[in-house]
Amino acid sequence: MTLKSASMTANPQTTQVEKDLLIRQIPSLQGKKILIVGDVGLDEYVMGEVRRISPEAPVPVLEVNGEDMRLGLAANVAQNVASLGGIPMLVSVVGDDTGANLLRELSLKNGVSWDFMIVDKSRPTTRKTRVMAKHHHLVRVDYELKKYLSEDSEAQLIAIIQKNVHLADCVIIEDYAKGVISRSVVEKISAICKKAQKKLMVDPHRDKSGSFYQGVDLIKPNYDEAVVLAGMDFDDLRDNPNKVIEVGRALQKVTGATEVVLTRGKDGMTIFSGDHVTEVPTYALKVFDVTGAGDTVIAALSLGLVSGLSLVQSCVLANYAAGVVVGKVGCVPCEVPELIDYIQSVN
Repeated sequence: MTLKSASMTANPQTTQVEKDLLIRQIPSLQGKKILIVGDVGLDEYVMGEVRRISPEAPVPVLEVNGEDMRLGLAANVAQNVASLGGIPMLVSVVGDDTGANLLRELSLKNGVSWDFMIVDKSRPTTRKTRVMAKHHHLVRVDYELKKYLSEDSEAQLIAIIQKNVHLADCVIIEDYAKGVISRSVVEKISAICKKAQKKLMVDPHRDKSGSFYQGVDLIKPNYDEAVVLAGMDFDDLRDNPNKVIEVGRALQKVTGATEVVLTRGKDGMTIFSGDHVTEVPTYALKVFDVTGAGDTVIAALSLGLVSGLSLVQSCVLANYAAGVVVGKVGCVPCEVPELIDYIQSVN
């Protein structure tokens, strides 16, 4: 690819030659195994139309005309790995409840194995129910317990990772702050990956400090998350023309990660790899819903890296994949045929 590394490059567009390279590389994603550790959940949608206000209280009455269930949180990362041709190895904890049964059924339907799942009867399976009038969210109802794992569940989690890490091409920590990912878990996974010589990536949560993720090789926050994780202040950065570079460098320092992929919405990505900084543009043609786009990005990014693409090339591929899913509503995977069509269609 001809994208240049510099202190701050202009947003280059992908040439036809570079597009062809990415398209030729997509078959190499097939069969790559990505071990994903993190919180999982079930996304439920209740959809309909609002034509009146309730006589019982000043609230809209939704006339339901459809319901849907989708894989959420780290399970969405896993289904994106599967839809792009990879093999997800999803390690997480669920409850012994209806939510887990529904999540298992949906996972298997979407090519996500249940072989590495742990059942903890003391925890509910995370469920998020969104009530929607057409494309408008009326309310969201969450069923969850934000609490770190018990010693027994954590021991089971680490044992599964230890036993299976050699099968994986790389490892992703997907942290949604529901309790699966603690500092202890990060430390243990980092040690396992270093011993097995597997690249460790993390999709972080802004409620943690950057030092929480020490030991990872690559961290992928959005800009606001990066500011918080780096321990910086938004007001101090407001008039700083080099604020993105300053934030990325600070995050490299506090986490020890060699690579930072900082996603910036309509402004694309800023990639920090050692001393090099590269900008990659966004390729979104239309945006309906950004829910789950970050999951698609890290899935495509990881597959690109283990298939032989450079970090910048992998980020370009990930941005194309994100462009596909933001044009849809809810957590949906990016399929290979639509990714190829999308790469070809974007000027």
